[in-house]
Formats: sequence, C-alpha cells, structure tokens
Amino acid sequence: MDAAFSVEQGEIRRTLREVLLKEAGPGESRAAVLTPAGYDGRLWLRLADQLGLPGLAVERRYGGVGCGLIELALAAEEAGRALLPSPLTATAAVAVPLVAALGTPQQRARLLPRLASGRLTGTFVVPDGTLPEAFALTGPDSAHWSGGGRAGGVQARRTSDGWRLYGEAGQVLDGHSAGLLLVAAHTGGYARGRTMVFALHPETSRGVTRTRLTALDETRPQARVELRNTEAEPLGSPEADVRAAMAALGGRVAAVLAAEAVGAAERVLEQTVEYARVREQFDRPIGSFQAVKHRLADLYVSVQAARSAAYYAAWSARAAVGGLALAQALETARTVAGEAIQLHGGIGVTWEHDVQRYFKRAASDELLFGPVHRLRERSAGVSGLFEATGAREAVVL
Repeated sequence: MDAAFSVEQGEIRRTLREVLLKEAGPGESRAAVLTPAGYDGRLWLRLADQLGLPGLAVERRYGGVGCGLIELALAAEEAGRALLPSPLTATAAVAVPLVAALGTPQQRARLLPRLASGRLTGTFVVPDGTLPEAFALTGPDSAHWSGGGRAGGVQARRTSDGWRLYGEAGQVLDGHSAGLLLVAAHTGGYARGRTMVFALHPETSRGVTRTRLTALDETRPQARVELRNTEAEPLGSPEADVRAAMAALGGRVAAVLAAEAVGAAERVLEQTVEYARVREQFDRPIGSFQAVKHRLADLYVSVQAARSAAYYAAWSARAAVGGLALAQALETARTVAGEAIQLHGGIGVTWEHDVQRYFKRAASDELLFGPVHRLRERSAGVSGLFEATGAREAVVL
C-alpha cells in the first residue's frame, strides 16, 4: 500500500475544503437544514457540476468522474469536517454502489448518469436501525432483517401486472427529498423468505407517503416512508442473490462513513484546541495546564489512528476492515465530541456554539451505523478470529 496521496487526490481535498469554507460555514449550514429539502440545493448542484462530487466513484461511461473509493472517502471526510447537509452519503455512498452492483445494464444506463450529475438523488429504504445489518456490518447475513408483514418493514408481492410493495420504514436518510428510492423488501413468506431490492420514483408512484422526522442531528435529515400497494421494479434480476451482493458492498459503505466521522472528529478537536488557547482561568489559558494538554494530546492520537484505519479501509474495500474502521471512527467521534463539550464548559451545550452540533452528529451516527461493539464482533467473526482462537485452545487442551 502506498500511503501517499496522488496530486489529483490532494487537489480533490483542497478544492472541496476551500468551497465548503466559503459556501457551507456554520451560518449557511444552519439555514440550509431549515429548508424543505434539508440542504442547499444550489450548492449541491455546484459541487456536482464543478467537482463531480456525487459521481466521483462512478465509471466514466456512465457520466461519472471515474475515480475510486479513496477519492470518495476523501470527499466524505471534508463533508464531515463541515457537517455539510447534503445527499452525499445517501446518494454517493449507498444508492450509487447499489445500482452499480445490482442493477441490470439498462437500469445502470438509465440511473447512474442522473445520479452522477446530482440531478437525481437516491436513498436506501430499510426498516428502522437495520442499515448496518443490511450490509452485513453488525450481524450475520440474515434473510429477515428487511422485515415484512407483522415484523415491520416492507413486504413485496408479485401480481399479474408487476410487483407491489406494502409497508413502511423509518429513519430513512434523505427519505423525504430523494428522487429515487431503493427499497429493501421481504418476499416469499417466512419459511422461504428472501430479500429483494426495488427501485421507484416517489414523485410519479402512487401510494407513497414521506414524512420528514425530527432528527437528533439536523444536518442528516431522516424520514418515514410509507408504501401502500406501490408499484416498483426489481433492481436487477429477481433471482439475484441480493444479500451476498450487499454484504460485498459493506466494506465500501463503511469506509465512506468512517472517513466522514473522522472529518467531524478532527474539526471539533481543532475548535477545542483553539478555544483552549484563548479561554483563561486563573489568569492563564486553560490550554497551558498540563492536564488539559494531556487530554488534547490523547484525542489527537485517537483521531490520527481513526484516520489511518479509514484510509486503509478505503484502500482495501473489505468488509471486515471497513467494519473495524467504522467502529474506531464512531468511537473516536463520540469520545472527541464528548471531551470537547467538557473542555468548553457550559458554552459548549448552547445552541449558539458549533460544538453541540458535532456532539449530536457523533451520537446520531452511532445510533444509525453502530453500535460499535457489534461492528467489532462482526468483523472479528468474518475474519475468523473466533475460529482461530478456538482451534488454538483445542490444541492446548
């Protein structure tokens, strides 16, 4: 592995950071989350047109930039630093790889160019709290995470004129504004049940109700999606092994989420260091006290370690590595944001200060993409760590 970034990769980071510093500061971000879409549509299209942000990891033949997972992770890291409210995560990190992996050639040719251009945004509709399980990051490759029927989630049934979906899902990222819904649905009953993914456009589909929810982290909008006898087309072949394909994508999704969390952790640490330099107590800056120095130094080491893990996960794109990197990044973001609140004192929890926004992002991400202990347990299981340990113990006995 070459740990040095190329000139092009460095330029992506530098250019995006400059744009976000000018166009997506705290004031602009606070205003954007209050809009019906929950983000600045003008800025999103500018990032798409000038930087190709949503199409960074899309092949050139589909209108994308033709870069890879590392470039997308770098962009996500910068977005995390700014707490950028945008469809980047739901569209580029989740919807695009799903279409690319599961879609038929006709579906890829129809959907990927529009997703890469930013004119179409997408999201993945799964039951509450099962996004990491859907990508086999926190649990085994189960057939029942998608729910359906009394178990909640969405049920799919085949009729004479196509497939129909019925059910609902909450905590759907950008579910109220996305123009493409990729819906995970359960079909075939319990004994022979399986999961399929369906594509539908909510603006032109009947029986779709979308309600924006009040989220802990307002920069990451969520919605409840209700489907009532809604017509949809399967994404790819109905006979495809959807669970295996999604498990193979888990490492890619986790790497992007980890990089985003690292970016947020780094920025809130920078703000805390700046505050420690100017906040005085006993006629001296609090950053001059040895105890504060030690705490900040420990946080710096944690952020750098989490960044290294996220970069390695983006380079390898393996599920076990991605899960570990995501666990480390989520834990680091929570720890750094919590320490930032402590070191800022009372002002850190006020609405006017930005630190509380990073704390909410860290807490929300762990609820959406964790928990950390299950990410680590699953990664250990996939890597065969438990089996190897058991074999050694058997030899000793």
